[in-house]
Amino acid sequence: MADLLVTGGAGFIGGNFVHYWARQHPDDAIVVLDSLTYAGNAATIAGVEQADLVVGDIRDTALVERLLRERHIATIVHFAAESHVDRSIGAPDAFIGTNIVGTQSLLEAARTVWLDEGSGKPHRFHHISTDEVYGSLGPGDAPFSETSRYSPNSPYAAAKASSDHLVRAWHRTFALEVTTTNCSNNYGPYQYPEKLIPLFLLNALSGKPLPIYGDGLNVRDWLHVEDHCRGIEAALERGRPGETYNIGGGEELPNLAVIDRICAAVDRAFAEIDGLADRFPRSPAAHGGKTDALKTFVEDRKGHDRRYAIDARKARAEIGYAPQRDFARGLAGTLRWYLDNEAWWGPLLAT
Repeated sequence: MADLLVTGGAGFIGGNFVHYWARQHPDDAIVVLDSLTYAGNAATIAGVEQADLVVGDIRDTALVERLLRERHIATIVHFAAESHVDRSIGAPDAFIGTNIVGTQSLLEAARTVWLDEGSGKPHRFHHISTDEVYGSLGPGDAPFSETSRYSPNSPYAAAKASSDHLVRAWHRTFALEVTTTNCSNNYGPYQYPEKLIPLFLLNALSGKPLPIYGDGLNVRDWLHVEDHCRGIEAALERGRPGETYNIGGGEELPNLAVIDRICAAVDRAFAEIDGLADRFPRSPAAHGGKTDALKTFVEDRKGHDRRYAIDARKARAEIGYAPQRDFARGLAGTLRWYLDNEAWWGPLLAT
């Protein structure tokens, strides 16, 4: 393809994408623009020789313009976002600033350099969004498709919905070549330990409560982050400008079922891996106990969407996307990664 500017490339999904793209496209240079807020971590992309980290804010339009010009970049992959729903409820201003104003700033920089000053050569602005923009599904409702009505229910989802509309508008009004992917719940390596899977894994290792919202039966479609990266690659290489593609994992599970699988996986790990009891003596499993004894039901989150599900048929038909990792294999690999990489997550828990 060409050299890329990856915004939020030191975060969870962006960082995994940097690793994935470097493996798949070893001749491409990757410029990572990240402000290194709490969820951005330079250690996530340490060792990726193709990646050049620039610490800066996506709202700095002049900085983005300079990077596009000086690095001769014709592809932006836009991950940078505030993404934790709980934080958006308590402090929505940051979500408006980063997700909406930040996206508009990037779009304007791209328009200035690629269209107003550009030579007319091909370019691509790829925007990563979420299934949460579609709202909540009932038990018998059909999964979200690319034509589903937007109905965001949290400040986070509303900010992401707004950014989706901005990307569409810059395509329709200014002819900027864009694509958008709306993904389901990601999990895998390098995820900041505030999201369900890493939070519960690390709480289980340290013997802390596993806080379950409401009845624990909220349903999500679980997508391994490497499958998501594969879907983004497919959209960049084969997606039609102006189109949106839903990227799902095809694994609808209630939160309680995910938590039960985490508990069982932790118990197995302590039974099978020598030395875990010495490393994590506070875990119930270190003393022959059951991790599920840590489950604690707490008051439900405000506006908690009941169910998300993704219809990925358009992505399969048009860009050849299909997930390659089922949840059982993906969860096992994720647990193993966290057990093997305490040097990455340990400092995060100490702050």
